[in-house]
Amino acid sequence: MSENQGPYQEGKRAGLHPLVVVFGILLGLWLFVALIVPSSRNKQAAGTEGPAVSAIEDPDAAPVIFKMQTIILEMNAVGLVVPPQATDSQIAGLLKQLKQDRLAGSLGDQIPATTPGHKLGNHAIADIYIFSDKQFAEADTIRTLTRGAHAPGTLYPGAVPFEVAMEAVRGHYRIDLNDTGSPDTGALGFADESGVHSKHYRRIF
Repeated sequence: MSENQGPYQEGKRAGLHPLVVVFGILLGLWLFVALIVPSSRNKQAAGTEGPAVSAIEDPDAAPVIFKMQTIILEMNAVGLVVPPQATDSQIAGLLKQLKQDRLAGSLGDQIPATTPGHKLGNHAIADIYIFSDKQFAEADTIRTLTRGAHAPGTLYPGAVPFEVAMEAVRGHYRIDLNDTGSPDTGALGFADESGVHSKHYRRIF
């Protein structure tokens, strides 16, 4: 190259090729997305899990008021009624509170004895059913639930069908102190011993 020859030559491109520039811009954008955006995307994912978190986990749910409706001593069963507007969070809270009272020895302050005089206590065996509609918190409905899904319906033709009774249960607390491995079982909805359960069934403890 002569001294008089400048950087520009006829027929030769000056500067970088346009494709190199385009690829450089794309690479820069990719690095920006890879390094900067993921952190904000992860934060958003962690904060938008609302639909996957059940309402029953709400620790601030107000305690729900309940009323004793029925006790069937021969079945060690009790029927409670809560307001129709009670939420699943409140039902779950009630189940947990009943368990705490049982462990503290104060369940008798709220629930009549289901096994009076039993060597293991007044609630050695208990099925506590929670309803929102008091017409279901009656002895006939509770007997239907206790018999289970596979009992022949012809034995009690006038009784509430099991499928109807099961869906009316808002919560169920089962106590069996003879079962030392799992004496307390609480759930939203209802499931019988065969595993047949209501549509909104969910185990709480």
